[in-house]
Amino acid sequence: MKKVAFYTLGCKLNFSETSTISRLFEEEGYQKVAFEEKADIFVINTCSVTENADKKCRQIVKSAKKNSPDSFVVIIGCFAQLKPKEISEIPGVDAVLGAAEKFKLLEHLKGFEKQKEAIVCASEISNATEFNNAYSIADRTRTFLKVQDGCNYGCAFCTIPLARGKSRSDTIENILKSAHEIAQTEVKEVVLTGVNIGDFGVQDGRRKERFLELIQTLDEVEGIERYRISSIEPNLLNNQIIEFVAKSKRFVPHFHIPLQSGSNKILKLMNRRYLRELYVERVAKIKQEMPDACIGVDVITGFPGETHEDFLDTYNFINELPVSYLHVFTYSERANTHAVEMDGVVPKKERNERSNMLRILSEKKKHAFYESQLGKAFSVLLENDVKEGYMFGFTENYLKVKLPFQEDLVNQVRLVKMEAVNEEGTMDVLESVVV
Repeated sequence: MKKVAFYTLGCKLNFSETSTISRLFEEEGYQKVAFEEKADIFVINTCSVTENADKKCRQIVKSAKKNSPDSFVVIIGCFAQLKPKEISEIPGVDAVLGAAEKFKLLEHLKGFEKQKEAIVCASEISNATEFNNAYSIADRTRTFLKVQDGCNYGCAFCTIPLARGKSRSDTIENILKSAHEIAQTEVKEVVLTGVNIGDFGVQDGRRKERFLELIQTLDEVEGIERYRISSIEPNLLNNQIIEFVAKSKRFVPHFHIPLQSGSNKILKLMNRRYLRELYVERVAKIKQEMPDACIGVDVITGFPGETHEDFLDTYNFINELPVSYLHVFTYSERANTHAVEMDGVVPKKERNERSNMLRILSEKKKHAFYESQLGKAFSVLLENDVKEGYMFGFTENYLKVKLPFQEDLVNQVRLVKMEAVNEEGTMDVLESVVV
């Protein structure tokens, strides 16, 4: 029995796809092993968002070859689509598959033999038109369910449309089948994921369904305790969606909404599809419907043309918003994007300083949000994450909770009272389970 090992870089979407591809290998009789073990084939699913994508890829390939010198190493994912030739020249790489080819990996491997130069199968991104269903099952607590892929937006800083192609979605019928399959497992929480999930419903180039219809349908699936929406654009998060989540049986009060900048000038330069005023409306609506909702924010610092005053606009704007945490990204140049041609390049030192300021703000926002939840009771999904006699889990509104370990509570949902914010930045539940 041949052995195969996987390594995933990047987002939840990549994890869902890696997990699905690994199941295809197991169905063909391969034995899946940990990446640290010896294997015949190593599959590395790459990301293009991180600045060190190339460096990280090289390190992982080197690690695989150290484990198994005669192994066959395949690179897939966003970085593989964007820079196939560059990746093919990394020592130890045997094959590179692009976006349209990665789900046909097994089919390609049948004809692959080790050669002096790496095999490259990466067609133009316009060929990536098929939607490939995917969900992860490595963790019995939660799964990442892919509902959408690609993006039709042309944000000036982003390479994702070049790496994943145009927006396309699975059908609600197919997603429902996956949800029922997941419901038969031990999984308690499903995270809906995609590139631009608010744009759900595009099939064969036409909009046939909508995101609201999808979540309304999924809410009725018995056997799944919770759904979490991974990230949704503010212009696609309408009042109907917010109102539905507020009264739904299974969708949790947690939203992650990309902002990118609090300056309208920079939002226009970025080619975003909203202004800050709309963002304020969305946050206010969520807090009106769900006062204890957790709201996460993506923000980019150092975009070309961002002056110190523009940055302060962003900082002050976020500081005034009732949001819960930030994901801070330091702008880095990406080939074939509009942003690399723009004037007003911000020095890297200044970019890093601005990012550090926002990360400190994020910690303050998170602490304030946690403090606001003290004395309240929430349901927590407890995980098999044990450290020094304590176990951890997340509430429906994304508070990380710490309580004394009890083996019978692993992968269970229990109501607990928020008693203290500890030095680690998590919630202490000293008296364990309330109900």
